[in-house]
Amino acid sequence: MFLSILPEILLVGLAGLIMLADLVWPESRKRGLGILTSVGFGVILVVALVFSRPAADNPLIFGGMIRDDFGAFFFRIMFLFSGAVVALLSLDSPGVGRKGEYYAILVSAVLGMNFMAAAADLIMLYLSIETTSIALYLLAGYLRDEDKSAESGLKYFLFGAFTSTVMLYGFSLLYGFTGKTNLYELGGALASVPTLAVVAASMLVLVGFGFKVAAVPFHFWSPDVYEGAPTPITAFISVASKAAGFAVLLRVMLAVFPGVESYWVPLMAAISTATMTLGNSLALAQKNIKRLLAYSSIAQAGYALIGLAANSKEGAAATIFYLATYTLTNLVAFGVIILTSRIVGSDEIKDYAGLSRRSPGLALAFMVAFLSLGGMPPFAGFFGKFFVFAAAVQQDLIWLAFVGVINAIVGLYYYLTVLKVVYLYRSEHDNEKIPTPRAYAVALAACIVGIVVLGTWSTPWIDWATRAAGNLF
Repeated sequence: MFLSILPEILLVGLAGLIMLADLVWPESRKRGLGILTSVGFGVILVVALVFSRPAADNPLIFGGMIRDDFGAFFFRIMFLFSGAVVALLSLDSPGVGRKGEYYAILVSAVLGMNFMAAAADLIMLYLSIETTSIALYLLAGYLRDEDKSAESGLKYFLFGAFTSTVMLYGFSLLYGFTGKTNLYELGGALASVPTLAVVAASMLVLVGFGFKVAAVPFHFWSPDVYEGAPTPITAFISVASKAAGFAVLLRVMLAVFPGVESYWVPLMAAISTATMTLGNSLALAQKNIKRLLAYSSIAQAGYALIGLAANSKEGAAATIFYLATYTLTNLVAFGVIILTSRIVGSDEIKDYAGLSRRSPGLALAFMVAFLSLGGMPPFAGFFGKFFVFAAAVQQDLIWLAFVGVINAIVGLYYYLTVLKVVYLYRSEHDNEKIPTPRAYAVALAACIVGIVVLGTWSTPWIDWATRAAGNLF
């Protein structure tokens, strides 16, 4: 039983080890804290793959609080990988790269996300969501001497606290209606509860989950938080936090509310449409690269919601696969932004002019990331969109797939606009090279390989996502 949560136990140990190293190491060695954190995540990921693969015969453990299934396992690997990459991207980030408490909070966020994906009980789910949220609030506002960072942390906290309260009220209604807290018992027990009451509870729960995935109309926090937070944390929030939100959204909606799917499925389709359209429309006018990726992230959530709106095993699998491709892609995009903005001193898109001459490798990485986000073959983003659109068509949601395709074309336009600045525009600093430290190169290379592999050899990965999706129902 304890092997099932061995990665989580090791994460607690890693956080303690980081704090101890921060106390013992002299200032000249503290750049190594990021490497220690990244290596720790990597070791724990390997341990998870070897010793913590789910036991199919007994998925519920610890009194039914945790579900040890392949769905939780798939997301756990995603979170650990994201943490390892973000730790490397944080090495030379001003204000955070040499702070032990920063890395310890990052580990705590991953710990909370792991339990979010595995939670099979309302109490466990809420505690894990709050563990993750508190860590992310601290990380977003970590640079407290910078006005934008402090503002982003405060906004994230205020909006998150409000939506969390609404979600908790929804949880309390579910318990009040049934006297149960186990997610998989709730689904059957709610069959005897009046439909209107169940629908009301589901809407309250969706408020909290909608905030986590930045779906319309709960998206308003994203641009300011993305712009103000330390860039490595912006990357982390955009991928790991969104994936964790979808992990609980998929499990709760599919396991707890199958009896009222005729209500929430059309709502999911409508939210998906609004999220895609609004995100892409507002991204068109952005001049700041981090705000552009914030609105892009909102649009990407809309694509992922198509799989949930399909309300099928294939749809859930498509969403999970999409999240994997999005995680790899956005980490590359933000990795390039971190390195470039540190030299040019700006996040304005116009200041990326001439990047292809200042650093051909970074420009190539940027191109791979943006073409994948735009859904261009042979990159992973193409198959991510293909599978969610196919899932919608299989459920006769042809109109939703059509809206998704139109939005993908709009998204490709502003991604290509950025690449035009990178490759075609010139800068007075064209002769000033942008160095790429080895740790950053390793992180970016690992993600780019993943993007290409998932795009050219997607069959085994979608098979794993299908297996993970089967455990969510």
